[in-house]
Amino acid sequence: MAEATADRFPSSLVLAGAGKMGGALLRAWLDQGIDPRRIAVLDPQPSPLIAALAAEKGFALDAPTEPPEVLVLAIKPQSLDEAGALEPLAGAGTLVVSILAGKTIANIAARFPRAGAVVRAMPNLPAAVGRGISALCPSDSASPAQRALAEALIGAAGRFEWLPNERLIDAVTAVSGSGPAYVFYLTECLARAGAALGLPEDVSARLARATVEGSGELLFRSPDSTPTELRESVTSRGGTTAAALEVLMAEDGLAPLIERAAAAARRRGEALSG
Repeated sequence: MAEATADRFPSSLVLAGAGKMGGALLRAWLDQGIDPRRIAVLDPQPSPLIAALAAEKGFALDAPTEPPEVLVLAIKPQSLDEAGALEPLAGAGTLVVSILAGKTIANIAARFPRAGAVVRAMPNLPAAVGRGISALCPSDSASPAQRALAEALIGAAGRFEWLPNERLIDAVTAVSGSGPAYVFYLTECLARAGAALGLPEDVSARLARATVEGSGELLFRSPDSTPTELRESVTSRGGTTAAALEVLMAEDGLAPLIERAAAAARRRGEALSG
């Protein structure tokens, strides 16, 4: 597992799309000290928060006159075919970093034929709080310096892993890209289970939320312990936790259900790539 090691940001950067993920990356870059004057943000309808941030920090909300060193694509994947206006922004020296789910390096290269290189990235929502995990995969033309730029930009919002093969991106999407939604849904289910046992709904919701928050923080602060070791540390033989785990770890329990869910997410990612 890697963290950002490059200490330089690009000399010029265009962020296309400033929604949840694009906006999270933008705030991470600013927090990490990138000069706002190096940044241009392109969004047809920037949110009031992005507009206010531009006024406060001083980054541009229109396209530069010259291709930037890095173009980050954070638009909706289905908008890529309509993104012809972005093509002039990718020159021979431009690295295109794409966080578009389901859009392959070949897809990106076909739409930005003059781009020097492409790095495909799959971040996740915890990037919004600096605790994201992203997977990266470069085109064959990406130089070590361009890989370092991608590391600096994506790593500003958390950790990252380089993948040996682009085909693995859809599996990453199924595990960490979509994974936060699974955790949130688990929290919902835990809260409903408490209510079904007679707890007031608001109390059960707070108990479930705090339990997931605390467990995640414990996992974060225990880098030398595996999830299995942490689970075993709170499971007494013959106790209440063991009784619950007997249900969750049955042959038709949680593990095969999660495997089916992740497989469905991967299939959808493959379908989006065409």
